[in-house]
Amino acid sequence: MSARRTLIHLAAKAGILFAALFLVSVLLAAIPGHHTPALAQEDQQSSSAQSQESQEMDHNKMSGMDMDDAKANEAHAVHDMTPGHMDTHSLHMYMTAMRPQTPEDAARAKEIVTQLRAGIEKYKDYHVALNEGYKIFLPNLRQPEYHFTKYVNGFLEAFTFDPARPTSLLYKKTSDGYELVGAMCTMPKRATEEQLNARVPLSMAMWHLHTNLCMPQKGQLRNADWAKFGLKGSITTQDACDAANGRFQPVIFGWMVHVYPYEDSLDKVFAMHHHTD
Repeated sequence: MSARRTLIHLAAKAGILFAALFLVSVLLAAIPGHHTPALAQEDQQSSSAQSQESQEMDHNKMSGMDMDDAKANEAHAVHDMTPGHMDTHSLHMYMTAMRPQTPEDAARAKEIVTQLRAGIEKYKDYHVALNEGYKIFLPNLRQPEYHFTKYVNGFLEAFTFDPARPTSLLYKKTSDGYELVGAMCTMPKRATEEQLNARVPLSMAMWHLHTNLCMPQKGQLRNADWAKFGLKGSITTQDACDAANGRFQPVIFGWMVHVYPYEDSLDKVFAMHHHTD
């Protein structure tokens, strides 16, 4: 009888453990574009390299790509989001169409701006953002805007919308640090346009997705022809990617929308790029 009780006790513990693992798997699946990450590589020798690898792995959990793919394509995405590249990156970007504006949409947009400004005011000191878990993406690459991303916020955005809790903060580089200019809100790539509209009205802002990605085979990134591959490449279809022996993804990352709450008009607030005179 004692042995039977012991077996029952062990079985109960195993059941609880299985349920906990199942719950964790469900939550991870809710992360935009999440796939189970590959086994970690060998430890890096320097602490700075360890920090960079940790940042990349965090972002890969959000994007659903492996580390090498993420580094290559996020650098391209940063380039493509630079003002003046709309014609070239439209092959790899889908933007929602602007809907007719209503007074209700304008009122909701103003409320989003009010909440966002209140929520990010303290991050005008970028040190506060860093201390609260925001991480700079590619700080050594010259960019028109630097994304400081808090990946847990992106996870929460899969379930709830809080304008005061953006996934990323947008900064301009200055001579002595960074100047806060805006924020980026996100939704999982599976979200419908009606769900996007329920968060930030499509009559006020254009949400965007990075699309039609063809990557070279793993191990060939260093010598790849980036005129064909990646988010700046000419390949935009599954067939063309297969012909080039590449790996095709119709959508990467998730839905994104930029908000510049310190601008003086709503068309500038919800512009694709920060307005500069």
